[in-house]
Amino acid sequence: MLSNDVARYFDDNNMPNPSARKRWEVNVQPMANTGTILLISCYELGHQPLGIAWPRAFLARAGLAADTLDLAVEPWDDAKIRRATLVAIAVPMHTALRLGVRAAQRLRRDNPHCRIAFLGLYAVLNAEYLLAGIADAVFGGEYEEGFVQFVQEIEAGRLPRKQSFPVPSRDSLPALTRYTKFRRNGVEVLTGYVEASRGCLHQCLHCPIPPVYNGRFFVVPQDVVLEDIRRLVAAGAGHITFGDPDFLNGPTHALRLVRALHAEFPGVTYDFTAKITHLLRHRAALGEFAATGCAFIVSAVESLSDVVLRNLEKGHTRADVFDAFALTRAAGIVLRPSLLPFTPWETLDSYLELLDFVDSADLADQIDPVQLTIRLLIPPGSALLGRAEIQPFLEELEPATFGYRWTHPDPRMDALHADVTASVTAATQENDDPAATIARLHRLAARRAGRAYAGGMRLPPPERPIPARLTEPWFC
Repeated sequence: MLSNDVARYFDDNNMPNPSARKRWEVNVQPMANTGTILLISCYELGHQPLGIAWPRAFLARAGLAADTLDLAVEPWDDAKIRRATLVAIAVPMHTALRLGVRAAQRLRRDNPHCRIAFLGLYAVLNAEYLLAGIADAVFGGEYEEGFVQFVQEIEAGRLPRKQSFPVPSRDSLPALTRYTKFRRNGVEVLTGYVEASRGCLHQCLHCPIPPVYNGRFFVVPQDVVLEDIRRLVAAGAGHITFGDPDFLNGPTHALRLVRALHAEFPGVTYDFTAKITHLLRHRAALGEFAATGCAFIVSAVESLSDVVLRNLEKGHTRADVFDAFALTRAAGIVLRPSLLPFTPWETLDSYLELLDFVDSADLADQIDPVQLTIRLLIPPGSALLGRAEIQPFLEELEPATFGYRWTHPDPRMDALHADVTASVTAATQENDDPAATIARLHRLAARRAGRAYAGGMRLPPPERPIPARLTEPWFC
């Protein structure tokens, strides 16, 4: 059972504003039965959700039963909702938070006596808004043991700096067939989703991780990760996605892990995410990653504008991006960039240069069109808020949309964002060829820039080999 008027305190590394040391009040009534804990995921990039598999494992290790509901692939379950006395909603990303708030509002209507917690990066960043009537508690960072203590009626102090990881508990989750798949050469393979580390060493200004982890990262022990992979392979997985914010924060850990994975399951492929700077620094390891089954790497390129990259403090340059593509291609690994082409510092010229690069380097099949629509999100607690460079464009906080409004200095860019978003949305609904969609975006950008569009991008033949990818095109 939970005690009344529980107060959570977050340490400097787990508060939305590390300098403020703000107290988050939690008013939770006693729970009648811990067997009525329900863990809800709303969206986790098309993967089977670790955001609820991890906390369920921590709860189980403490002898606490919990049910699960993944609203990304399962319908709303009235019976589970009515039984629940505590619901924890995983919000590891902005899309999940928006959906999670809607789920919480429906929960309040359907089960007004249920207590609601939010778990994950975006819970902490938006704690003030969530705790003003939507949620009873928020947890982020290395939160699972603190969450278990919360459920066990332990008055919370600081969140632990390090925790002992159990193997994620997935047995109540929908089958892997319901989730994103690995696709190569027209063949789709069931995909498992694991984490080998959490947090990040880096401080990219637009990223939600630094305000929560403050430059720290935590390694998940190799034996825990491998056992999780064994269970996923037994469930049919032939491909593994390492969901770490940056797999190469700990390159020695990463290499040992993929060597062990390949030795035990030589036919299983994998992918991971890594910074451009890490790909350059660890270029000597790319050949081994390819040899052990790495099919593709996701990297946050964001932009080809050095101005944008400096203002985001990405740590890499335009030239570095070209080098990373050349290195991964030489190693036989597909590099799939995530992009942030709509920031106050991007221009119509630089957006068109990005599209020209896609065409000249034959990257149309390596870039999902949605990546060319992404607009800068500035959540509460964002490191960007303290920078002078963002101030001329910044407007008021809109708590219900979990971010600050901003306006581009060139109205044509805001208009272009609306254009490309509508075009990609329509193309996705019609299942259009992504290369054709990107060509349409090129035409839209040229039109907004007042340029003649003479022929535009070269469209590849309809029947062609498509580089390795997941069937879910969303990265963040």
